[in-house]
Amino acid sequence: MEIGLAIALILVFLGFEWSKTEINTNSLGDMPDLAGEEEIVPITRQELQKPLTPPKPQAVILELNIVDNDIQLEDDFQLEDFEADQDDIIQIIEMEEEEDTDEQIFYIAEDMPLFQGKEDLEGFRRYVQEHLKYPRLAEENGISGTVHLNFVINKKGELTDIQIVRGVDPSLDNEVIRVLKEAPKWTPGLQRGKPVMVRMAMPVRFTLL
Repeated sequence: MEIGLAIALILVFLGFEWSKTEINTNSLGDMPDLAGEEEIVPITRQELQKPLTPPKPQAVILELNIVDNDIQLEDDFQLEDFEADQDDIIQIIEMEEEEDTDEQIFYIAEDMPLFQGKEDLEGFRRYVQEHLKYPRLAEENGISGTVHLNFVINKKGELTDIQIVRGVDPSLDNEVIRVLKEAPKWTPGLQRGKPVMVRMAMPVRFTLL
């Protein structure tokens, strides 16, 4: 018992004399400086470059040297020599002239057609004006104006292919066509001495008095 009490006292005494170390719960330890020293980057400005001026064009001097042309051209046409005798047969090829088609219509011929062998287009227009009969229907309705037409004088001098280019009224147009169909024959136009078909244009005026 005494030995046990002595050992207990010794343990209690050692417990009071035990050195205590303070633990700071508020500190997580010294953290190393993560930022470290800031690296200072110098700010530089790019200088604006002045635009380069294009170089001045250099003057080009052309020198023309006039020389005498002493070159002679041989204009002589030389044929190769060949031997021929009286027994050789020489074939002569005749070139046929191109003939104009019969359907070709001229607007201007070397010799223009003539009305009744002497009158030109103006004389034929006077003939038409003299033989017109003013349609009664057009006269009663006060219709007047100019009928523009064209026609073809064929190789026989006949007046064919009458076309009204710009009419006024059907009654006036038909009257002009009637007079042209009853007109006498023409002298046909000539091209290189041959009769050809020629197209002609003419106005016919209807006027109320």
